[in-house]
Amino acid sequence: MSLASSLSPHGRSPLRTVQVLGGGSAGSSAHVRSLTSGLVARGVRVTVCAPVEAERTYDFTGVGAQHVPVPRSTDPTSLAALRIACADADLVHAHGLHAGLRAALALSGRRVPFVVTWHTRAHAEGARAHVLRLLERRVVRAASVVLGTSSDLVDRARRRGARDARLAAVALPAPRTPVEHDDPDRLRPKARAELGATDRPLLMAVGALDRHRGYDVLLDACRAWRRLDPVPLVVIAGEGALRTVLQRRIEDEGLPVRLAGRREDVGELLAAADIALLPSSWESRSVLAQEALYARVPLVATDVGGIRELVGDAAELVPYGDAEALAAAVVRLLDDPARRDLLKDKGTRQAATWPTEDETVAQVLSVYDELTQLTPFI
Repeated sequence: MSLASSLSPHGRSPLRTVQVLGGGSAGSSAHVRSLTSGLVARGVRVTVCAPVEAERTYDFTGVGAQHVPVPRSTDPTSLAALRIACADADLVHAHGLHAGLRAALALSGRRVPFVVTWHTRAHAEGARAHVLRLLERRVVRAASVVLGTSSDLVDRARRRGARDARLAAVALPAPRTPVEHDDPDRLRPKARAELGATDRPLLMAVGALDRHRGYDVLLDACRAWRRLDPVPLVVIAGEGALRTVLQRRIEDEGLPVRLAGRREDVGELLAAADIALLPSSWESRSVLAQEALYARVPLVATDVGGIRELVGDAAELVPYGDAEALAAAVVRLLDDPARRDLLKDKGTRQAATWPTEDETVAQVLSVYDELTQLTPFI
């Protein structure tokens, strides 16, 4: 008999948790699905409060959760739906700042253990930066425990007044690399041909086309690569508000860059690349960085946020905003096959040190047990 269908050894009903997800990045949404699957397998009852689109994409009900559709909003209707969903919960776990704020408001006046995981940090300038600090302070002070996916997020939570902030074990669920029965050597030429990189190096970046991704710096670096023979092709997979601005620059300056839009085959494209690029102003546990190392694709990334903590010496790290350093690092790698092979091997070893999905679930359950004083379901 499974734990889900039985009482605990002390006669208590199975632990009832609510996972609250806002708009959700791909990383946090995939994490919630993976976590939900592991919790349900260990006898925990899970309700996922998330927008309908998130359920449609990540199928939380498919891994045993109850899904309650709650829009990414703090309007009274959404908060009422969230409050009802959390009414009989033993513990509420929110993922991200906005989900944390909504959960904190829904739990106001109730003594329910409340966990918040910060997967990334919000970006704001000027007056909005002050508002952001207030929101962060409101969320972390309401939380029983804040889990940060990188050490700098843990430090940030502590600076905002968190009572208890810890480093989270977060696995990368289901990498977007080709499945094992696919032949990478067969997929690689097909992907390169489709992108127009049959006889030239292929450089791959992935992520929303927004300001903090550093694509303006990447385009600056591309000017240096125009002098190479053959000229590398940079492909950026992602969509966002800056598409028109970036496309205009690409056309006006004749840059060897293709905006590929939102793609469902990112794993295949990444595995076909010669180098992966991550020029962001800040990252925590970058999905691209993890997928590149898993796929044995050399990575050039900015030395920001949790990147060094994540990749160790298995990538070429450059300062953020330094287009010259970014361009030079890429040129060195293109000219040095031995260095690329070394980074591939280092990447494989580094990836082996990252938490597994089982380890991620075990850590979260230990936090739940600590807060609810129930026998662990591990």
